[in-house]
Amino acid sequence: MIAAARAYLEPAFKHRVEFVCSDLLDLSFESEFDGIFSTASFHWVHDHQQLLRNLYRALRPGGWLVAQCGGKNNLDRFLARVEPLLRSPAYARYFENYPFPWEFSDAETAATRLRAAGFDEINTSLEEAPTKFEDAGEFRQFVESVILRSHLQQIPDDATRRRFMDELTRQCAADKTPFFLDYWRLNLQGRRV
Repeated sequence: MIAAARAYLEPAFKHRVEFVCSDLLDLSFESEFDGIFSTASFHWVHDHQQLLRNLYRALRPGGWLVAQCGGKNNLDRFLARVEPLLRSPAYARYFENYPFPWEFSDAETAATRLRAAGFDEINTSLEEAPTKFEDAGEFRQFVESVILRSHLQQIPDDATRRRFMDELTRQCAADKTPFFLDYWRLNLQGRRV
């Protein structure tokens, strides 16, 4: 991601842009940014209270946060199909101690967390963002590389991973609306005073 950002931004912005790879729960920035923008990443961080404290600290007074991530009910329908497959005899041993990889908050909880971190001018909301894929190949590639990437890493061999995805794709093809993902997005806004 850093290489892609560098390739895209450096030609136009040269010395005015800097690239940093950092753990959001261990940010070392203090009062350095006028704004923070994020899309589709905060739901991968379990500790939203620490995340938001770190982002608040990284902002200058008057700085803003605008973000969107997975929210409450995100992928509920899809995950209801995935869970029985994870618990089935063929795959259960790979997921015995596997934690739920996301934090999907509702708007009220997110607002409370933003307030606790120190933010003002808070606005949070949930919005439905259903996504349908045209065919099995497109759906499967997206699910493998984005949604279930960390799940599939728990399965040690390619053949078993392929069987898992074959079965999941077959089941999703039989849905009333095939290859459909029931996304819900949590919108977050706040300002450091």
